[in-house]
Amino acid sequence: MELLVQLLPYIFLMIIMYFIIIRPQKQQEKKHQLMLNKLQKADLVITDGGFIVEIKKVEDHFYSVKMNENVIVKLDRGSVARRYEK
Repeated sequence: MELLVQLLPYIFLMIIMYFIIIRPQKQQEKKHQLMLNKLQKADLVITDGGFIVEIKKVEDHFYSVKMNENVIVKLDRGSVARRYEK
């Protein structure tokens, strides 16, 4: 019984950490993954590096993106920060 009373503050701390840190982060990850799955050709996205690029082709693990008129590169799906809204 005394051991449970001593561990109770740590248990409460873990519960609070879950609801303040872990749960919101997992929700954000799910939201980001849903956004990545909805991206289509001709969508504008912002990369983690800050580039605004246009998606030319959606592949399994990559996007072929147009950086300017002559440059089309492959971009890892994880490198997309968010969708660009004008």
